[in-house]
Amino acid sequence: MKNIPPVNIGIAAVSRDCFPVALSASRKNKVVEECRKLNLPVCGLEIIIENEKDMLKALDEAKNKNVNALVIYLGNFGPEGPLSMLARYFHGPVMVCAASEESGNNLIDGRGDAYCGMLNASYNFNLRNLHPYIPEYPAGTSSEIAVKIADFIPVARILLGLKKLKIFSFGPRPQDFFACNAPIKALYDLGVEIMENSELDLYDAYKCAGNAAEIKIISASMAKELGSGNNYPDLLEKLAQYETGLIRFMEKNLGASEYGIFANKCWPSFEKYFGFVPCYVNARLAEQGIPVSCEVDIYGALSEYIITLATLNPSTILDINNTVPYDLQKEAGINDYENNDLFMGFHCGNTCISCMKNYAMKYQLIMHRLMEPGIDPDITRGTIEGRIKPGKTTLFRLQSGADTILRSYIVQGEILDADPRSFGAIGIFAVREMGRFYRHVLIEKNFPHHSAVGFGHAGKTLFAVMKILGVSDIAFNQPKGMLYPGENPFQNMAC
Repeated sequence: MKNIPPVNIGIAAVSRDCFPVALSASRKNKVVEECRKLNLPVCGLEIIIENEKDMLKALDEAKNKNVNALVIYLGNFGPEGPLSMLARYFHGPVMVCAASEESGNNLIDGRGDAYCGMLNASYNFNLRNLHPYIPEYPAGTSSEIAVKIADFIPVARILLGLKKLKIFSFGPRPQDFFACNAPIKALYDLGVEIMENSELDLYDAYKCAGNAAEIKIISASMAKELGSGNNYPDLLEKLAQYETGLIRFMEKNLGASEYGIFANKCWPSFEKYFGFVPCYVNARLAEQGIPVSCEVDIYGALSEYIITLATLNPSTILDINNTVPYDLQKEAGINDYENNDLFMGFHCGNTCISCMKNYAMKYQLIMHRLMEPGIDPDITRGTIEGRIKPGKTTLFRLQSGADTILRSYIVQGEILDADPRSFGAIGIFAVREMGRFYRHVLIEKNFPHHSAVGFGHAGKTLFAVMKILGVSDIAFNQPKGMLYPGENPFQNMAC
C-alpha cells in the first residue's frame, strides 16, 4: 500500500540528576535490544536527558536520525520539567513509559522509582496541555516496554497521517440524501486540510486524462484482477481513465500535504455524464491506501483512512443497512448470536477485491431502477458485487455534528461466513449487543448510516488515538448490565 506514513521511532531516556544516570542508560539500551528482537523500527538516542540543555541536544539528535515518533522512557524518576518540554517541542507523536524495577536483590543503587516519576510527569503534561500516548499500564520490564512500543506504532502512524492529510471532495450532497453532511471546521481542528471542488472539476479531471498512457496499463491490470468476473470488458478503459484522472488530480493538488483521500459525488448526475458508476475505481484506490468515500461523505473518508492506518489493510465504507431475517439466520446455522446482534453491511460495490470472498463486476441495481428502467444496463455498470470475506472486523466513525464537536464510535465484531442472499457488496455482520448500540448510540447520537469498516480488530489503537485527539465522546457496544445514558432500566422487567 502507498499513501501511508512511515514510522521511525526514537527512544529518549531521561534521568533525574540525583539518580544514577547509568541506570537509565542501561535500561534504555535493554529496551532497544528487545525492540529489535520484535523488528520494530526504533533507534536509541545517545543523549540522556537530565536538564533543558540535554533536551535541546536530544531534539537535534532525533532530527538528525530522522525520528518522527518519540518514546520518552523514564529509566528512573526523571526530570519532569525537561521531559515534558521534550514532548512539547518534538514535532511528532510522543509516547511516555516507565521502567519497572528489575530485581529484589538490587533495590538500593538499582532502584529507579520511575513508577513514582510517571505521576509527576503526568502532572507536568497537564500543565502544558499535552496529550502524549500513555499505555494503559505504562510501567514494565524491557521486554514488556517493547510490546507497548509495538502498540504505539499504529497510533503514531495515524497521528502522522492526519498531520499531513488533505481530503479532496467533489460536489455537494443531494438535498434528499443529506445524512452524511457535516461542518468541516472540526477537520481543521485536527490539522487536516480539505479542498472542496465541484462536480465539474471532477469531470474536467476525467476528460483531461483522456489520452493518458496509463489508461492501457490500468485497464490491463483491471482485466487481470477481475478474471472471470470481468462481465463488461468494454467498460474498463473508461474506468481506467477515471482512475487516472483522480490520481493525477491528487498529485497535482496535494500542495503542502503528503497524503490524500477522496469524498466524491457518485450519483445521480454522475452516471449521465461519465457513463458508468465509479464503485470499482473507488475499490481499487482503497486497495492502494487511498480511500474514496461514496456520496461526498467527508468524515466517512477520514474514518476509512484512520482505520486503514490502524490495520495496514484496505478499508471500505458500508451502510449499516438491513436486518437479517429469522429464517435466513436459522438456515445459515447462526446460533451464537441473537437476531438483533446481526445486521447486513452493504454498499453498491466499492469494497476492494482482496476483501471479498467472491466478486464480479455488475451493475448498480438501485440506480438501474431509477435511471434505466426496463432496458439493459449501460451507464449504471461498474460495481464490484459479491460476499465480503468473513473474519474479524472493526466498525468505526469519527463525526462532527452541527455543533462542530467531534464524536466517535468503535465496535469490534465479525463478518460471518454466511450467504446474505442479496445484491451489492454485502456481508452479514455480528456484533454483541448491536441492537442496543444501534438504538442508544447510532440513533441517539445522530450518527449517519455510513460506517468505516476495517478488516481486523483495531479497537485498542483507535480508542487511544481518539483520546489523544481530544475526542471525549467515544462510544462502544456496551455489554449487558451496563446501561447507556438514557437507556430505560425497566424495559426488560416483568410488569
